[in-house]
Amino acid sequence: MYDVISKKYFILLLCASIPIFFAAYFLTNIRTPIKVGILHSLTGNLALSEKPIVDAVLLAIDEVNAAGGLNKRKIMPIIADGKSDENIFALEAERLIKEEKVSVIVGCWTSASRKAVKEVVEKYDNLLIYPVSYEGIEDSKNIFYVGANQNQQVIPSVLWSYYNLGKKFFLVGSDYIYSRVTNEIIKATLQSVDGQLLGEEYILLGNTDVALMIDKIIAAKPNVIINTIQGDSNLAFFRGLRQKGITPEQIPVMSISSVSENEFAQIGADAMAGDYITASYFQSIDRENNFQFIANFRNKFGSDRVLSEPVEAGYVGMHIWAQAAKIAQSVEANKVKEHLYNRVFNAPSGIVYVDNASFDLWKMVFVGKLRSDGQFTIVWDSKKQIQPLNYPIFKNKSAWDALVISLYEQWGKKWSRIAG
Repeated sequence: MYDVISKKYFILLLCASIPIFFAAYFLTNIRTPIKVGILHSLTGNLALSEKPIVDAVLLAIDEVNAAGGLNKRKIMPIIADGKSDENIFALEAERLIKEEKVSVIVGCWTSASRKAVKEVVEKYDNLLIYPVSYEGIEDSKNIFYVGANQNQQVIPSVLWSYYNLGKKFFLVGSDYIYSRVTNEIIKATLQSVDGQLLGEEYILLGNTDVALMIDKIIAAKPNVIINTIQGDSNLAFFRGLRQKGITPEQIPVMSISSVSENEFAQIGADAMAGDYITASYFQSIDRENNFQFIANFRNKFGSDRVLSEPVEAGYVGMHIWAQAAKIAQSVEANKVKEHLYNRVFNAPSGIVYVDNASFDLWKMVFVGKLRSDGQFTIVWDSKKQIQPLNYPIFKNKSAWDALVISLYEQWGKKWSRIAG
């Protein structure tokens, strides 16, 4: 008798538990938001360049959520401040992964911060979406490189400058991994076309003491300056040029992954008209998708906002990751990565697609000439998407890797030179 009653109670308990189990599963897997880390400099000398990328990622997240989210789950952005310091970037990346339990991180500006975060995402097998053009010589399965690779920006920039601005070059940059490696690529490119290097000068990240650098430029009398200075150091550099009477008509500046529409808006575009940038996106691109992107961004963040290459890249990277996560029906990094290859997206700048051998994008490249209204007239474009190459053609892989390691060791196992 008691056995029969016990069995009945057991069956009733089991039946009652089933809906509770499914309700818990539903709440955990359907209703619980998906956390996405956004890690950029909100303070420090790089904040001017990085803050707009945060807004672009937030816009993309809003659009994904408005379309139903990811497999019926909303995305929740978790924003962290890298404070323009590669060490803080690494610490914040680890906190986002371990404590906030983010599924992916969108972030970093400098290659120094990316290199520092690379170690973290590889350690925890997470994923970083990197929205800034970079020097290549890296191929991590834990980084989705949405910015242009060196063969999509650096080499086309140098060749266009050589044939259109002159054969005599002067290189200026921030003293860290990106500028040092990029300038090696530039020098190799110049050798291939018999260009002349008249000088090469660096300043520490965040430094504004550019007087000696500018004096050396004036003494060298180059045809063009190639600029890879980062952050608000550019304000001092460009203002210093004008104070010394150097105009684009005398010596134009070609900037690579250093300044954009955002920085020129702060510097004063009317004084900078005539200088050049090589980029994979300009706000002035004549495409319907771009017009809609601009309108959506300004509706959310203000009608006076300007957009730039890294802003578009952050927006595109978030959308492509969401596409892959939907198809994978998961936000686990390894499952998402399986569906990143060959993914196609109709970006504001044009169709982009993920390479079938790496997590880099095939994309267009443009050369723009700054106008007095702060926008760019596109004077050249690649006509088609360029395949990304992680290692420049001028040296073998081991030689490029050795260069990167030697700089790292030289700087005391840091990715940028520090004072002292």
